[in-house]
Amino acid sequence: MAKRGLGSGFDSLFTDNSSDVQIKKTLRIAEIEPNRDQPRKTFSDEAITALAESIREHGMLQPILVRPLDTGGYQIVAGERRWRAARMLGLDEVPVNIRELSDTETMQIAIIENLQRENLNPVEEASGYNELIEKYGMTQEQVAKMVGKSRSAVANAVRLLSLPPRVLKMLENGDISAGHAKALLGFEDEEMLIAIANRAVDGGMTVRQVERLAQKSTEPADTAEKSDKRIDNYFVEMEISLKERLGRKVKVDYGKNKGALILEFYDKEDLAALAEKLTVEE
Repeated sequence: MAKRGLGSGFDSLFTDNSSDVQIKKTLRIAEIEPNRDQPRKTFSDEAITALAESIREHGMLQPILVRPLDTGGYQIVAGERRWRAARMLGLDEVPVNIRELSDTETMQIAIIENLQRENLNPVEEASGYNELIEKYGMTQEQVAKMVGKSRSAVANAVRLLSLPPRVLKMLENGDISAGHAKALLGFEDEEMLIAIANRAVDGGMTVRQVERLAQKSTEPADTAEKSDKRIDNYFVEMEISLKERLGRKVKVDYGKNKGALILEFYDKEDLAALAEKLTVEE
């Protein structure tokens, strides 16, 4: 298969006058299969439906980029959303560009296409970079040059994959931001990391607050400071427990000698129900 270098050479892979283009305008949808190794793992049904309506009205304006497989048929390199939308519409054929591409080139193009459209969540982006490094032997510097980012940006993205699985799921779902995730990497204690991640869900803590707690958690501590850390963990765990039990946002503010418990409610009826929960006798 054709081999290319990194960087600007990839521009030719998206053009119609490349020397390895096979002259075939359309393929039957049944001849095409998605690339299961592509970095993007989640597809919005709503977005696919909207794209299908656009294709119904205007046609498919951009061909799907595919490559021939040794086992027969063709594999999608770029354009899986268009392929899914075409299937939704029940189309028999779709316009294609066919290229002879290596596994490495296929992965690189898939990552570039998704990054250009900002369609990858932070976990998918990090997994894509990591696959180029681990599976295809690229350096962080080479990956950075390919996607037009700094080496440190690629390194920081890949580091996110070291977070506990449940925290990665929060990041993938958008419950916490990439900024929160990077700050959470500063915790050495996994239980405390998860507790703070739960507290940060849906804006419960700012990135700066998480950074400060992470910094404090790694500072050398004498016996009194270690005791303070256990107290801090107690308040964090209590906040999480109350949130789960009451089914609402809960915030525990605490200082040296006093604290405040803040509970969210939506209307008078909700406040009454909350008061009943808090005053019921066991």
